[in-house]
Amino acid sequence: MPRNEPTEVTGEWDGERSAKRRKAVRYGVPVAVAGVAAATIGLVPAFAGSGSPDLPKISAQDLIAKITKSDVQQLSGTVQVTTDLGLPSLPGGMGAGGAGGFGGGEQGRGGADGAASPQSKLTELASGTHTLRVAVDGPEKQRVSIVGNSADYTLVHNGADVWAYDSGSNSAVHHTAPRDGHRGTHRGAPEGLPKGLQSATPQELAKAALEKAGDTTSVTVGDTAKVAGRDAYQLVIKPKQTASTVGSIRVAVDAANGVPLKFTLTPKSGGPAAIDVGYTRVDFARPAADTFSFTPPKGAKVVNGDKAGEQAARQHGKALKDHKGPKDFGGLDVIGKGWTSIATVKGAGGHAGKDQLAKGDAGKFLDSLGTKVTGSFGSGHVFSTRLVNALMTDDGTVYVGAVDKQALIAAADAAKK
Repeated sequence: MPRNEPTEVTGEWDGERSAKRRKAVRYGVPVAVAGVAAATIGLVPAFAGSGSPDLPKISAQDLIAKITKSDVQQLSGTVQVTTDLGLPSLPGGMGAGGAGGFGGGEQGRGGADGAASPQSKLTELASGTHTLRVAVDGPEKQRVSIVGNSADYTLVHNGADVWAYDSGSNSAVHHTAPRDGHRGTHRGAPEGLPKGLQSATPQELAKAALEKAGDTTSVTVGDTAKVAGRDAYQLVIKPKQTASTVGSIRVAVDAANGVPLKFTLTPKSGGPAAIDVGYTRVDFARPAADTFSFTPPKGAKVVNGDKAGEQAARQHGKALKDHKGPKDFGGLDVIGKGWTSIATVKGAGGHAGKDQLAKGDAGKFLDSLGTKVTGSFGSGHVFSTRLVNALMTDDGTVYVGAVDKQALIAAADAAKK
């Protein structure tokens, strides 16, 4: 059966190609609230109609252009998400492998006040398998439900209203979406809804991957595939930088309309996918209007998220003003480029806290969690997952990225020169 010949995209794209690449990150269905923690996701192999359909050959540039030109504004379906980052299990079921089920204890209910805060969902989605039901009707209407064993968690955006509802605790948070002055529409999730809850559909994950395309990336077309019963091409994205922990990314693209249907990230170390999300069912018809209607059930606890956010901001500002201890984190810097970018956070302990992390019980605790390393920067500990590694030096400075241990040590050494 014919296959698409690999067509590599190499070097920086300039002129018309560069313009096309920039447009490629603005494609797809608007999913302001129809997403979940980016970042973390192997699909259970249960897609309808598996196989390799016979499709016309296409180049990588043309496949990216197909994604860019996709004008799909409506869809509904089921997305299955599985995260396997190799995170350690934490007490109370909040780490890798912990269910943290919806409505299961205060953590699952959005915090001590029992409100359905979206922030609490990020920890639950950092590992394990999750099922999402999504619906989208243009930039003003989106809905995503995270299906739990005993309860569901739902985000609904309908014009000016954004609701988060946890059926386990029968609690809801209501936000007002900010208005886009240029278009007269609302910009989706308001400030206060975490970005991670906006970016775990295949469309948004593919967008993030395509942003890295350039001279640090190889982009080819692989075999064809069937995803959720749809014929699809596969875009294969690989880092050229050897220090990256990313092996490859595969994006299955609907052959008919250019919508990404599945996103799979495999670590360079091998094994199952670390980030892999895809549709098990998808329908491109307009969802029913009442799909985006939401009224809190009788007896539900309802929190005004806008006021709660303002109050939290004031309390945070006051805490910073009253704080008289060692200096706080000095800010986030990013060094390097492409797939080997490393985020750096200056130590919280300041000069007075230098080397304190290496001493006493704190040092023993860090030894049990990470690997002790040394360099011209001094000493510290490396904490590893299957995809992201972090170096914490003994003066409290943190270097983190999807890079190997040696790249982190080299970054810390360079910072000391």
